[in-house]
Amino acid sequence: MPQPKYRKIAVIGYRSVGKSSLTIQFVEGQFVDSYDPTIENTFNKMVSVNGQDFNLQLVDTAGQDEYSIFPQSHSMDIHGYVLVYSVTSMKSFEVVQVLHDKLLDMVGKIQVPTVLVGNKKDLHMERVIKPEEGKKLADSWGAAFMESSAKENETAVEVFKRIILEMEKADGNAPPEEKKCAVM
Repeated sequence: MPQPKYRKIAVIGYRSVGKSSLTIQFVEGQFVDSYDPTIENTFNKMVSVNGQDFNLQLVDTAGQDEYSIFPQSHSMDIHGYVLVYSVTSMKSFEVVQVLHDKLLDMVGKIQVPTVLVGNKKDLHMERVIKPEEGKKLADSWGAAFMESSAKENETAVEVFKRIILEMEKADGNAPPEEKKCAVM
């Protein structure tokens, strides 16, 4: 059995876009709606993707806005980033673009393994950002894109599986696409 790979992932975005809900849904399999604004939490989870075990450390960061100073800690030893906006908030979509720029400045690379996530896709009536807009933005970054609902475990798992694949790709271990993921 190959050794589990340790990967540290930061979940970043504007306030109240569902960063914690998404992370907790993935880690614990439950939806928490009323959640204290996060100071910063770290969660650990073992996941197997394509027969390789990953020991994930998820840094659920405090919500940021366009004026936040991007914390140095969010660029040190981080292998991949999940950038989250809410499809119901234009502001969060604008902020996620600013955060991505700050992130690249901080990391000093043109590209880092990233998944852009449009969360709260279940709130159809309140949607203001179309999937195509998110996809276009992610493409311009060379990032993966998906929409999710923190209420659905499946999409939360999918998000973190995607970032693992993006990190593996960056490491030159691009696996065949069709393999399945088992969450343990």
